Formats: sequence, structure tokens, C-alpha cells
Amino acid sequence: MALAIVAVALIAGLQASGALTRHASRQADLLLGHLCVENQLVAQRLSAVMPPIGESQVRCEQAGRNLGVRLSVQATPNPSFRRIDATALDESNNPVVTLSTILGKY
Repeated sequence: MALAIVAVALIAGLQASGALTRHASRQADLLLGHLCVENQLVAQRLSAVMPPIGESQVRCEQAGRNLGVRLSVQATPNPSFRRIDATALDESNNPVVTLSTILGKY
């Protein structure tokens, strides 16, 4: 009987440690994806020209991992502004994090 109780406790401990490991990995993905997306949005803000309307994808390396960033540029009712949605993608092209901004002409 004592052996069964110990086995159940060990299984519960393994499941809890697995959940913590998955959570830590997800947090790392979010942080690296956020860095990639922010870098691309800052690059767009620093560019002297308005980005063309449409979609593009660039690669981003952070902490030895290769992530993708999908940029979606859309027109707004005011032609002096563009909406930019930037989505970080993991190695399997699954979305990790998305940030949006409005970019105006100087």
C-alpha cells in the first residue's frame, strides 16, 4: 500500500515538473518573439520611406534560435498612416506573439 502511495506522489511530481518545463519554454519563446517583433517595428519606424502595403516575412535570430517575423502592412482611411501587424513565428511557423502599430509620415 505504501508503495502505491509513493508511486502516485512521484507521478504527480513528474507531471508538475513537466508543466513547469513547458511553461518556462513558452516564456522563453514569448520573450524572444517579442524582441524580434519589436526590432522589426523599430526598423520600420526608423526607415525614411513608408512601407509598401502587403505582406512580407523576414528571419530573426535571437539566442541562437531562428524565428520568423511576418509583417502585414495595411492602408488606413488617412493615407498618411499605415497599420503594421508584426507576428513572430516559431520554427514550425506557428504564431508566438503579435504586435500592431500605426506608422505615420514625418
